[in-house]
Amino acid sequence: MDEFHHVSTAFLELEKGYQEAIEDITKRMGAGMAKFICKEVETVGDYDEYCHYVAGLVGLGLSKLFHTCGTEDLAPDTLSNSMGLFLQKTNIIRDYLEDINEIPKSRMFWPRQIWGKYVNKLEDLKYEENSVKAVQCLNDMVTNALIHVDDCLKYMSALRDPAIFRFCAIPQVMAIGTLALCYNNIEVFRGVVKMRRGLTAKVIDRTNTMADVYGAFYDFSCMLKAKVDKNDPCAQKTSSRLDSILKTCRDSGVLNERKSYIIPNQTNYTPLLAVLLFILLAITLANRGPNGPN
Repeated sequence: MDEFHHVSTAFLELEKGYQEAIEDITKRMGAGMAKFICKEVETVGDYDEYCHYVAGLVGLGLSKLFHTCGTEDLAPDTLSNSMGLFLQKTNIIRDYLEDINEIPKSRMFWPRQIWGKYVNKLEDLKYEENSVKAVQCLNDMVTNALIHVDDCLKYMSALRDPAIFRFCAIPQVMAIGTLALCYNNIEVFRGVVKMRRGLTAKVIDRTNTMADVYGAFYDFSCMLKAKVDKNDPCAQKTSSRLDSILKTCRDSGVLNERKSYIIPNQTNYTPLLAVLLFILLAITLANRGPNGPN
């Protein structure tokens, strides 16, 4: 707050169209967040509403800014909202442990309508004795987030400006990659699960066209689908939503142009490397022996 005058100064230097968009979204966001100070996230509807206030409105605001600058058509609110919800739900899923351990009071954004099917209290998911139920609940949450993917792909496919496209697309690719890592992964309840830096660098470097986006969503959706356990309570729903995403990517007709982010069933070279290292070590020690060269 000590530095907020810089924000005010920058805001007042903007053209009127930008100011109106920012003012409208900020007021609506503030009112929505205030509503959830005293309101718990009970239903999936509450969950969607909370995510709308904190992220969906950002999507709407950005769409207005893109339109105001004259480079993009004004996107439908439903698509803009889904862009925000997909990112926010991914963060909420990934950050379970950090949020539940928050001091002095836990931050609880997972909806009771989902976690209540598996445990009596949201914090129970982090305990080892509830590992099976925790993973099932996690998979349920990931499946819920996947419902926004088709909208996100429609939104990005309509963008024309390359800089705006990358600005929007890179976080979305990171989100589907993060969900693929989190799905069916008990480590979400034990520590931090996130994409490795090398893969993150690939995403940033390779996300330049819609073909890249379709390719990334296709690869990560295949990775996620390979992890679906047929005995999981949400397995059928998860597979159905993934099939829809994969179909959208295939129907784009550009998958042959993609740069692959993952190589399914790649060979594990660790044993071979271990053998090679052992041979090199043996040669080195032999050369340093009493009869070998100095």
